Formats: sequence, structure tokens, C-alpha cells
Amino acid sequence: MAMQTQAGDPGAFAHFDLNRVSSPAFVVDEMAVRRNLAVLKDVGTRGGARVLLALKAFSMWSLADVVGEYLDGVCASGLWEARLAREFYRGELTTYSPAYKAQDLPEILRLSDHVIFNSPDQIARFADIIADARAQGQVFEIGLRLNPEHSEGAVAKYDPAQPCSRLGFPLSQLTPEHMRGIDGLHIHALCEQDFAPLSRIWAAVEPKLAPLLGGVKWLNLGGGHHVTRADYQIDDLVAFLQDIQQRHGVQAYLEPGEAVALDAGILIGEVLETFDNGMAIGITDISATCHMPDVIEAPYRPALLGEQQDGVTMRLGGPSCLAGDIIGDYVFAERPVVGTRIAFLDQAHYSMVKTNTFNGVPLPAIALWNSQTDALTMVREFDYSEFRDRLS
Repeated sequence: MAMQTQAGDPGAFAHFDLNRVSSPAFVVDEMAVRRNLAVLKDVGTRGGARVLLALKAFSMWSLADVVGEYLDGVCASGLWEARLAREFYRGELTTYSPAYKAQDLPEILRLSDHVIFNSPDQIARFADIIADARAQGQVFEIGLRLNPEHSEGAVAKYDPAQPCSRLGFPLSQLTPEHMRGIDGLHIHALCEQDFAPLSRIWAAVEPKLAPLLGGVKWLNLGGGHHVTRADYQIDDLVAFLQDIQQRHGVQAYLEPGEAVALDAGILIGEVLETFDNGMAIGITDISATCHMPDVIEAPYRPALLGEQQDGVTMRLGGPSCLAGDIIGDYVFAERPVVGTRIAFLDQAHYSMVKTNTFNGVPLPAIALWNSQTDALTMVREFDYSEFRDRLS
């Protein structure tokens, strides 16, 4: 089953000159990011929750100070993201990984405020490392990720609560003994969803969890909350956060990733070649494989800036040798010619962090735009060395 595009509002990009940057290039609108951050800050303030940016979705650290103006910190998925967090971002740092390497854990414990483990066995196995870190005066809290065993995901491979999931300790197996030394619990079972699935998950787990929450300081509700989407039920979320904190005496955390950068960036490309083979074909310098891998992995069809209802349909694909490097079929008012600039919407999250240089395809540049002042800064341009230096 394919994922449906949840966003795709061009916003101020409807008026952006696609020729202002080199191609290919990500362009992120700082004002759009700020609008998203303001919504999330409001939820945190009114709901009494602490809100962290999930770096796995959006780690454009040139905006780290902007993020710090609104949110309480960031969350990392392992050692390298934790290092990035402490190098550029401010506030709290929560780190969770399905598994840790023993040689990485001392630094992760030193860098992080919360370290969340995937099972009680992991915590027990690393007890000596945890004790050594605390003996050295390091201050951190230990969390346990739970699998709520309640599935709300529409697509199995994006559902952390899918059958036989590797993510989180099954709630049905949790005992009071497992809770010894646990400061907080983590439940992440959403993907691009609104409030109702969260409410149903909590209704399913609360009766089983409530008796075990006595010594728990915090409850991290993970990510997947599409809070900044126009139709999200924000007031319901605020009331929910207030309620669970009041009744259970815990500090609630949210870890939005995609919501921070929703509809905040585009990926600009150029048509390199056109021909006909059963339909009009266009080869672009944007590769689904290299620049938007979720187009193939999810799969989904990214929205095209300015796509028409009627006209000429052209299949767009990338320059790599992979037969499946197909972005999708799009309708243009007139058949695009070589040199035509195009842009795909809502590419700031996940696309930028997943780019690769398969086939020696160049990485897109990264530009920061302010739609209010029209200031444009080329933050990063990549060259051959990026490809060479990841090989040997």
C-alpha cells in the first residue's frame, strides 16, 4: 500500500524564482519553519509538555538557533546525531536507539539527558557502563521504550507496533521488576497521524500501564504527531497532555520531526532530456533514488509545484541507472523542454537527511530563504569530494 502525501502546500514558494539557485537544490523557507515551531511551542506551553525536535527527520543545523528559540531541545537516534545535537543545538537531549554498541554508550550517556533503551535486557547488560558513568559524576536518566501492542499504522512497514516489531518492549511482558531503575517510558507508535490514533493508543495502554507509573518521572510520546498540519486537533492534544500529566504525575514529552519542517522546503531540479516511449519521458537532475528515496521506499508521489489539471503528462525520473528511479507522472500546461526548472514540494524533512551519491549522482545544494525579507543564502554546496570520501 502506498502512503498518501499529507502535505504539499506551496506556501510562499508559489512565488519563488526557481532560477535563483543552482540545480539541484533544497530551498528551505525559514519563516515556514518558524510558523511550525510556533505551533509546537504553543502546544508545549498550553499542554505543559516538553517538545523536542527529532533530528532524524530534519537536522539542518544552520537553523539550530531558530529551533532553540521555540523548542525545549532535540532527540537523537544514536551517537552521531547526539554529537550533532551537542555541537549545534541547545536544550535537552534525549537519545534512543533500538540497540547500542558498548563502545558508543559511554559517550552517549555523557552527551544525553535521557537515554532510552529498547528492552530491560539491554539496560541490565549495560549496568556496569551506566554505573561507571554515574560514578564519574555524569547526570542522565534512563528510559525504556514500550511497544503498546496497539496498531494504528495504515502501512505496516511504517507502523512501530506491527506484528513482530523490533521497536520497543512488548507492554504485555512488562512487570514491576522491569521498572527498577527506570526514570521514564517512551511510546512511539504513530506516523504522520492526527490526534485520534494517539488517543486510541493511550486508551489501550493506560489500564495496563497505570499501576506501573509510580516511580516514573516522564512519559515520552514520541513522534509521528502531525501537529502542524492544518486539520490537526490541537486543542484536543493540549487537553490530553494536561490530563495524563495531572492524573499520573509525569512530565510529558513530544518528539515531532516532520511537523517541524512540514511544507517548509522544496527540491528544485532541471529537465536534462526528453523523449517519447509510450508517453512523454523527462530525465531530471533530481533522482528519486539518490535525493528522495522515500518516493521509492514509502512509496509515494511527491507534489509538483504548479502542476496542472489538464495538459501534457510527462513521466519524470532521475539520471541514475536504476530502472526504478522514477519520480512519477505529472501534468504540465506545455511539454517541458530541456532546461525547464521544476520543484517538488514538502522536501525539507526526511529527503535532505536521506540523500546519497549512488551512481556518483551529485548531492543537491542546500539554500536558506526568508520569504518575509526575500533574503537567500546558499548554506552548502557539495562537490566530487563528498562522493570520493565516503568510498575508499
